[in-house]
Amino acid sequence: MKLEMLIDELQEIVDSAFKMPLSGGKKVVNAERIQEIVEEMRTNMPQEVRQAKIIAADRSNILAKSKQEAETMIQQAEERAKSMVERSEITRQAQQRASEIIAKANEEAAKIKQAANQYIDNMMKKADDELSANLASLKKTRQSLKAYQSKSSGTKPVKQG
Repeated sequence: MKLEMLIDELQEIVDSAFKMPLSGGKKVVNAERIQEIVEEMRTNMPQEVRQAKIIAADRSNILAKSKQEAETMIQQAEERAKSMVERSEITRQAQQRASEIIAKANEEAAKIKQAANQYIDNMMKKADDELSANLASLKKTRQSLKAYQSKSSGTKPVKQG
């Protein structure tokens, strides 16, 4: 179950709870079910952390693939230049063309690397934003739960970070 669904379920439990008459708005909730949901939230949180690790691994794979493609292009350029060594004019042209191919390969590798870095950065930012939003929602729900519990028991809530 995703965290968002668990948070929605907590909200539904609170929203549908029976209001106690003359209690100033206090409600009766199934504390055991709330505890189960909180435990599920704890076990589901690492799944999103694993997603961030997968994204980082994908970044490494993309960079390795980009490097391999660049090396292959450079190797092909060198082989092509060697095969063109027959006369001085052909040699000069081959050297010039090989340099252009190597420059193009390096340029393409740089573009691929930049695109891969941008993609990974975007994915990690998205994961970070989602984790932050989920954490903020979890903290808010936890504070609401503590406030409710303290209202139910008649004690003041203990503020924790």
